[in-house]
Amino acid sequence: MGFTPGILKAIQELGFEQPMPVQEKVIPLMLGDGGDIIALAQTGTGKTAAFGLPLVQTTDTEVNSTQALILCPTRELCMQITGDLTDYAKHTGKLKILAVYGGASIDNQIRGLKKGVHIIVATPGRLIDLIGRGAARLSAVTTVVLDEADEMLNMGFLDSINEILEEVPDGRRTLLFSATMSKEINTIARKYMDNPVEITIGTKNSSADNVSHAYYLVHAKDKYKVLKRIADFEPDIYGIVFCRTRVETQEVASKLINDGYNADALHGDLSQSQRDAVMNKFRNRNLQLLVATDVAARGLDVDDLTHVINYSLPDDIEVYTHRSGRTGRAGKTGISISLVHLREKYILQQIERKVKKTFIAIPIPTGSEICGKQLFNWVNKLEHVATDHKEIEKFLPEIKEKLASFDREELLRRVVTLEFDRFLNDYRQGGDLISPVSEKESSFGGRSGRRERDDREQYPGNYTRLFINLGKTDGFFPEQLIELVNSNTKGKKVPIGKIDLLKTFSFFEVDPAYADDLIASLNDAKFMDRRVAVEIAQEKTDRPRGEFSESKPAKWSDRRPERRSSGTGYERRSTESSERRSSGSPDRRSSGSFDRKSTGGSENKSRDYKRDSKFGKKEKKKYSR
Repeated sequence: MGFTPGILKAIQELGFEQPMPVQEKVIPLMLGDGGDIIALAQTGTGKTAAFGLPLVQTTDTEVNSTQALILCPTRELCMQITGDLTDYAKHTGKLKILAVYGGASIDNQIRGLKKGVHIIVATPGRLIDLIGRGAARLSAVTTVVLDEADEMLNMGFLDSINEILEEVPDGRRTLLFSATMSKEINTIARKYMDNPVEITIGTKNSSADNVSHAYYLVHAKDKYKVLKRIADFEPDIYGIVFCRTRVETQEVASKLINDGYNADALHGDLSQSQRDAVMNKFRNRNLQLLVATDVAARGLDVDDLTHVINYSLPDDIEVYTHRSGRTGRAGKTGISISLVHLREKYILQQIERKVKKTFIAIPIPTGSEICGKQLFNWVNKLEHVATDHKEIEKFLPEIKEKLASFDREELLRRVVTLEFDRFLNDYRQGGDLISPVSEKESSFGGRSGRRERDDREQYPGNYTRLFINLGKTDGFFPEQLIELVNSNTKGKKVPIGKIDLLKTFSFFEVDPAYADDLIASLNDAKFMDRRVAVEIAQEKTDRPRGEFSESKPAKWSDRRPERRSSGTGYERRSTESSERRSSGSPDRRSSGSFDRKSTGGSENKSRDYKRDSKFGKKEKKKYSR
């Protein structure tokens, strides 16, 4: 491709064999007389080498001034690019590259700049600070690279980028690399680039082709249970779990750690040293799961991720593209899994349209499937474990003696039981405690959450409510109800309305035209060896508010004594007075009320006193309603 022997040697040492698509298109333009370039490609498609290798070759090391500037959104990406460029320049002479970013000593960076550097790799905020201090001089820059441009704009660096580009000479070459093409990027291109060549790898604003997309439709309360099942079903998982907030990130990570998983959290509340420690553990694969927020994970460059798990879908649809781009890097395959709550179905549909990919619904792994997967994974490790430890030899005779009483099958059974104690306890009963989402709830057919309401409008007020002797404790959920109805009414499509699941029994509504036949069919059926009983539910006797019967219950009327008008004792409230009250007629309490004349000016005080003295405070509470 026109590289010098020194760069070719570095490429061979790094193990590069064939150029990636973005490299095949960008490198010839940069080595030639090409102008500005806009390259749209996903994270992990080889963009760093696409601009880094030509920059290393075209930079004049005899000139002690800054000739190239690379802007990127985060400290991690800044350090990664610097390390890659250093590797490319290993055999090319005295090329000086400096990374400047926040969270590190600015004094050391100023000293490095004063010595002279050929390429600066910087985050926008720190570079603005260094320009203000007069330490960074960009007057000789001939090439500017904006890497992960959409990420920088999402992080609010637009004003900083504008300010930096104003400091760079007009005749420079500008390269813009981004995963998506937004309005803001178009604005930068029109303002600072001259007839740029646009290169698109794949489909514009779409996800990478080697990343598959799937989702579990779950109830919100079951999200963590499903996450655990994913981790258990994939013993060799190495992935990032994305959450929406810092609090959620820490909660999920803490639960995983407490449940024995190799996981940790990455969010904005961590100090830089804590963040570096977590990332080192993750890069060294001491962690299998990194639970992170979008802001904290920006610019992360970790190879060989097998999974990206969206514990919560992002608020900004474009963020999904960056999340999924963390896996399937450098031509490898990956999967992006989303845990979708029922109310988030419409967001998933919007993401599908944005990334131009179809999301596949996958069933939640059962307890039996998880135990089987873990068992065979352990057997595979057992088969390939190294046994050349001489230290063990001296213990083998005694071990053989202790285990001599067990035959082969019993020994295997005991070893497997010991290894799988946690999984067998968690999933002993199949572990299927996750409430399945009903077929009605999971409909994605464009009507989203309105399906139930639309179905009801088709039969307004004409549903028949049925009782069935099965409930949640029987493992009976909407999915099982629908399957039971369908299997016993073959050839018929029975409209089902509202479903009310209780512990030991349930209610559901059907179109009355099918009610009698359905009752007859289901009463002959069985569910998990239990006979099914279905009948029409008894009507509720609802009484309008404010409406009273003509006579109150004795228990109530006996406990509401009233004083005679003469003030000589108590009598029960008359039936006539009750009838007047229930009919809405005013009750003037001519009888059965306190005599206000008998106590003169202190009638209120006397009345209150007599009530308290007659019943006492304790008795008064007893007679209250």
